[in-house]
Amino acid sequence: MTLDAVVIGAGPAGLMAADILSGAGHSVVVADAMPSVGRKFLMAGKSGLNLTKAEPLSDFLQSFHPADSVLLRAVSDFGPSQVIDWAQSLGQPVFTGSTGRVFPTVMKASPLLRAWLARLAAQGVQFRHRWRWTGFGPQGVDFTTPDGPATLAARATILAMGGASWRRLGSDGAWAAQFPDLVAPFAPANMGLVVDWSPHMTAHFGQPVKAAALHIGDRVERGEFVVSSAGLEGGGIYTLGPDLRAGLALTLDLFPDLTVDQIRSRIARVGGAASLANRLRKALGLAGVRAALLQEWGRPLPQDIAPLLKSLPVKHAGPRPIDQAISVAGGLRFEALDDTLMLRDRPGVFAAGEMLDWEAPTGGYLITGCLATGRLAGLGAAAYLARG
Repeated sequence: MTLDAVVIGAGPAGLMAADILSGAGHSVVVADAMPSVGRKFLMAGKSGLNLTKAEPLSDFLQSFHPADSVLLRAVSDFGPSQVIDWAQSLGQPVFTGSTGRVFPTVMKASPLLRAWLARLAAQGVQFRHRWRWTGFGPQGVDFTTPDGPATLAARATILAMGGASWRRLGSDGAWAAQFPDLVAPFAPANMGLVVDWSPHMTAHFGQPVKAAALHIGDRVERGEFVVSSAGLEGGGIYTLGPDLRAGLALTLDLFPDLTVDQIRSRIARVGGAASLANRLRKALGLAGVRAALLQEWGRPLPQDIAPLLKSLPVKHAGPRPIDQAISVAGGLRFEALDDTLMLRDRPGVFAAGEMLDWEAPTGGYLITGCLATGRLAGLGAAAYLARG
C-alpha cells in the first residue's frame, strides 16, 4: 500500500504538516524516533507554552534570521493572529500578557497537544513510535524500528526532525549526514553563556537581573536575564545569539535610564566616610545581584565609577554547548528548497521546522516559526499530490 504522505518527526512542524494534509483528505502516517510525540513542545509548556507574541507583523518578522523570503512568507501567512485562532480552534483559550506574549489560559502544553492529537486521529492520521529514519531506499522511506527494518511507500514525504539541540528530547541532527552538501553547520541558538563565577556569586544564583540593558555591536537589549550556577540564561541573552556567536564584546549598562553625568551627580551628593558600596546603594539603589555583578566584572573599581556602571564588561567563556541550547542555527539551506519547501533535487520531499537554516528567539517566535513552516510544507505537499 502506498500512502499519500509520511511525516517524519512529531514536533509542532510535523504535526502541523500532518494536520494540513489529513484535513485535505490525504492518508498520513507520522513516524517519530521517540516513544511519544511532542516532547520538546511539552518541555516548552513547563514554563507556560508561549505560543506567539501579539505585536505588529512587521515587528514580529524582524526577529527571524536569516530573513529568507520563503520563511518570511510562511510566517506572514501564519503569524500571531493565525496562531491564536488555531489554538482556539482546538478548544484552548489564550491570553496575552503585559509584554504581548500569548499563552494558553491553562498555562500548559498538554491540553492543547491532546486536543490536537484527537483532531489528527479523527482525520485518520496514524502514528509510528520509536521509528528512526535511516534514509530513502528503492521502495520508499526506510526506518529502524523495535521490530526491525521497515519501509513506508509514500507519494510525498515531509521531513520535520528538528535541529541538533536537546538530544534527550529527540533532536540530535543525525539526519544532516543524509544531505552533506545542503546543510549549513549547526550552531547553538537561544543559548546561555558560560561564566566561571567567583565564590561570592553563589548567593545570587537563580536571581534575575532587571532594570539593566545589554549592549553588543549596535544592538541594545532591555530584556532581563538570570544568573545561574553555569553562567547567564534568559531571554535578554538569548536574543543576542548571532552577535554572541560572532564573538562581539558584550557590556552591561546597570542604569540605562541615567546618563554618566547624572550618575556622577547622584554619587557626589552622598558624602561622608561611607564605603563605595554604601554610597552606590544610597545614591543609586545598587544592591543585590546587580551590585554583585559590578564586583565580579569591574574590580579593581575605578575612582570615577560612573562610566563603568554604564558599560560593565560581561566576562564570559562563550555559548553553552549546542546540546544545552534551546534551539540551533544552521540546517537545510533555503536555496536547496523551492518556495513550497520542497527539496529541489528530490521532488515530493519537503522540509519544515528547526531542520531549516533559520533562528528566532524564544518569546513565541520559535514556536510560531515551526508551526508556520510546517503549514507551508503541508500545503506544498498537498499541491504536489494534487498534481498527480
